[in-house]
Amino acid sequence: MISFPNAKINLGLNIRGKRTDGYHDIETCFYPVKWNDILEIVPSAKTTISLSGRKILGKPEENLCFKAYQLLKDDYELPPVTIYLHKVIPMGAGLGGGSSDAAFTLKLLNELFLIGLTQVQLSYYAGLLGSDVTFFLKNSVAIGTGKGNILEDCSLSLENYYLVLVFPEIHCSTISAYKKIKTDPNYNLKRNLVKPILEWENCIINTFEDCIFSTFPEIKKIKDTLYDKGAVFSSLSGSGSTVFGIFEKEPDNIKSSFPKNYEVNIQKGR
Repeated sequence: MISFPNAKINLGLNIRGKRTDGYHDIETCFYPVKWNDILEIVPSAKTTISLSGRKILGKPEENLCFKAYQLLKDDYELPPVTIYLHKVIPMGAGLGGGSSDAAFTLKLLNELFLIGLTQVQLSYYAGLLGSDVTFFLKNSVAIGTGKGNILEDCSLSLENYYLVLVFPEIHCSTISAYKKIKTDPNYNLKRNLVKPILEWENCIINTFEDCIFSTFPEIKKIKDTLYDKGAVFSSLSGSGSTVFGIFEKEPDNIKSSFPKNYEVNIQKGR
């Protein structure tokens, strides 16, 4: 059984403060985008994971897909499987690729072996794997609060716009970024998202931008370039390093505006 885990971007991201459990309270808008890995799970004589595409650091058994399988196997009688994961989504890019892979693994296993898990049960396991894994279960535009795992449906649509995502081949550490941020418990992202997109430049924030841009000026330059090319809004996604721009029409020849080693993904909004 095969599926295509997709990426996400964050339309605004505010860190409200640190929690007593060591995590941070956030407010963000998760928005799914078309940048996909390839995930296949098949019954096998022995449980293994086969990785291809982008190089994935760490031991195979530390991969979130493998961990998702182990979580369900601990509670249900799952047979051995081979997990094939072909990585296309950049890592350390603020696109949630690993979390998406984990969520899609849970969904595939539930379907493949007829486990019968409800959305609530799947969300429980997703929460054990990562704060934003839960978002990828339903995979529709949502406001995320708490650690990012408390989700509220959002009617925001970008179907009349184009998205340009630029990945500069820089790996940003979320853990390191969290150590440098300034929190704002009073900012209200949800209230600002209902404003016209043309006003977002002045009211939608990503808390990580200041520390990431100061560390990597070339990432800040991506945002500036997207605005220069006509974006009505541009922002860092997550803790980076991907920067996206929202355009009213498909931009011409925009890939040539960036170094050749940068990856530029252009797509219609949804």
